[in-house]
Amino acid sequence: MTTERGNRKTRIGIVVSDKMDKTVVVRVDQVVKHPVYQKYIRRKVTCKAHDEQNTCKVGDKVLIVESRPLSKDKRWKVRQILEKTTNV
Repeated sequence: MTTERGNRKTRIGIVVSDKMDKTVVVRVDQVVKHPVYQKYIRRKVTCKAHDEQNTCKVGDKVLIVESRPLSKDKRWKVRQILEKTTNV
C-alpha cells in the first residue's frame, strides 16, 4: 500500500484579483485536447489562494499549492511568486 500523504497538488497561475485581505484570486490556464475533434481547447479555472504577507499583485505569476480548507472557498496557498509584474 503506497501512501499519498505529503504529495500536494501544485499549479502555476496568474493573479487576477488582490482586493481581499490575505487572499488572492489566481487564474490557472490549461490546454487540453478535445476527445472527439482532436483540437486544443483553452480551459481556465479560478482558485482563491492564501497570501499571508499580501505580497502578490495583479498580473504576478505564482505557484500555488493545495492545503487544508482555510475558509469556505480557500483551498490553496501561495508558495512563491515566480514573476513580478511591472505595473506602471
